[in-house]
Amino acid sequence: NGKSSVADFFYQILSFNKIPAASIGTLGIKKKNKLVKTNLTSLDIITLHKELEKIKDQNIENVIIEASSHGLRQGRLSGINFKAGIFTNFSQDHLDYHKSMQDYLKAKMILFSKLLKKNKYVITDDNLKEFNKIKKISNQKKLKLITINKNSLSLHKKSKKLIGVFQAKNLSMSILAANLCGLKKNKIYKVLNKIKNVNGRLELIRTLPNKSKIFIDYAHTPEALSTVLKSLEEHYRENINLVFGCGGERDIKKRPLMAKVASGLANTIYITDDNPRNENPKKIRKIIINNLKNKNFFEIGNRAKAIQAAVKNSRPNEIILVAGKGHEAYQDYGKKILKISDKRIIRNLKVKKIKSKRQMFIFENNKKALSNTLNKKINFNFKGVSIDSKKIKKGNLFIALKGKNKDGHDYVSNAFKNGASFCVISKKIKKTNNNRLIKCKNTKTFL
Repeated sequence: NGKSSVADFFYQILSFNKIPAASIGTLGIKKKNKLVKTNLTSLDIITLHKELEKIKDQNIENVIIEASSHGLRQGRLSGINFKAGIFTNFSQDHLDYHKSMQDYLKAKMILFSKLLKKNKYVITDDNLKEFNKIKKISNQKKLKLITINKNSLSLHKKSKKLIGVFQAKNLSMSILAANLCGLKKNKIYKVLNKIKNVNGRLELIRTLPNKSKIFIDYAHTPEALSTVLKSLEEHYRENINLVFGCGGERDIKKRPLMAKVASGLANTIYITDDNPRNENPKKIRKIIINNLKNKNFFEIGNRAKAIQAAVKNSRPNEIILVAGKGHEAYQDYGKKILKISDKRIIRNLKVKKIKSKRQMFIFENNKKALSNTLNKKINFNFKGVSIDSKKIKKGNLFIALKGKNKDGHDYVSNAFKNGASFCVISKKIKKTNNNRLIKCKNTKTFL
């Protein structure tokens, strides 16, 4: 949901500009490019102050701290003189602890309503539903409010490794924060092409021989899962297969919501175990399955086997998202803790190599299939097939299908603009290169 990404991007911007920095959060304690793992996002108050003292002794002046709602509610961040507070977003989570969304938001607002002092800064997005509440608190406390804008959002394109608008927002907030530390914007912009993906946050782990890509992400809330799936779909325009589960002994209201998100945005779903803790993993999986609208799913409790099945069943150019665990290198079964990492599983999988890098298809002048006058034998070379002109990739074959509301023939020119090599049609198309049209009696039959 943003905290770890904003913190890490912020850390990278400062580090690439040779400004000593440290970050404390979900990924651990990071300083001088070394990482020490911790168990909590927000450390207990005594450990936190001890760590801050060590950081100060190492002449590090800039510290980035992730503030969890639990940590804020329990006063773990009290006694710190914050220069700025960043509010990334707000979505359903931790209702096992906070009991209601109102109480959860109130806990998050502690950073702004109690911990930030007069004339300190608030960085956020004015498109958020919670913005008016943040603005009201800022006015009451006389805090300086800064919001991300369209110009800063476009800067994420300089970092080619980042995918999705949400990553642009995270990076924009980091840029504004780095600027508050006295770093000039031209120096910030110069290092954006060096920014790397955050560990376990929409991270591309492997590209298979069939050109399928496998990503991992820490998404374990409905909103986060939806955001990641939509970003992948928008960026790659390919089928997305999803491997995910839900944690035990936590907000159980999330489970049906995450099932609905998965049903709406994923092609094939692999239901597996997350961190069941002391809860029966079969019952958790059953709740998810009972709320799936998508019938195209597999239930495989063993996480490694679920990932293996998704990879084995993948078709060329598809996307596989393994969600929920991200950077974590363990799996909590209550009395039993397994040393397991999605990243390691994916990297160690043995996948058969495909001999030919490119698919080749040959169509002959067959009277039953083709009605236009072609040479006796013509080779049509293309890579991949699509029936959606918006999702066309360079070299694809576009097949114009007539649906209830739309006719693919109206989008042939768009298909060519987006990179289609040839288009299969069943009626005349005006102002189009006939040499790249394959005419048949029925495009659905052809497909």
